Amino acid sequence: MNASSASVPALRPVFQQLTTRMEKTAGDFRAAVAAIRTGRASVHLLDAVRAEYYGTEMPLNQLATVHAPDPQLITVQPFDQGALGAIEKAIRAADLGLNPGNDGKLIRIPVPPLTAERRQDLVKVLHRVLEEHRTGVRNIRRDGNDAVKKLKAAREISEDEERRAHEDIQKLTDAELAKIEEISAAKEKEITTV
Repeated sequence: MNASSASVPALRPVFQQLTTRMEKTAGDFRAAVAAIRTGRASVHLLDAVRAEYYGTEMPLNQLATVHAPDPQLITVQPFDQGALGAIEKAIRAADLGLNPGNDGKLIRIPVPPLTAERRQDLVKVLHRVLEEHRTGVRNIRRDGNDAVKKLKAAREISEDEERRAHEDIQKLTDAELAKIEEISAAKEKEITTV
């Protein structure tokens, strides 16, 4: 944020809210990207999996310990052995292209290498998630610009302060977009590397 916008008391809450919302969007994007499968095992592959436990849908990490002991295997150790079947069923239903198997105590999930076609599909999913989050950041920018216009209409800020605030909002937006695009590029490289 530009020092000129920070010094205007009426604009401080607008920029604090924008910064918080944009950082939350970037964090959400990081989490969504972590769940996209690559060629090697990662405990984050199962972050989106929710299993039914005594009638309640719960995240997998609250029902079991998840490990990736080697690049081609994920293990899931339930805290309660009674949840083993529900966890295995939830992993199958998550449509991750994984085939879990259990030995009565532990679920082993082999992570097969990705085919070229599957890699292309995952890149498309990544691009869709990226575009959703870009749109989210742009919507936050729009909300910030609207808030600045309302402050100008209420005569709480001058025209110069309004113009500088719009410039600062654009700089903030550009920085957040650059962050998520950098994360996306790194993940795409990870997906396409055989």
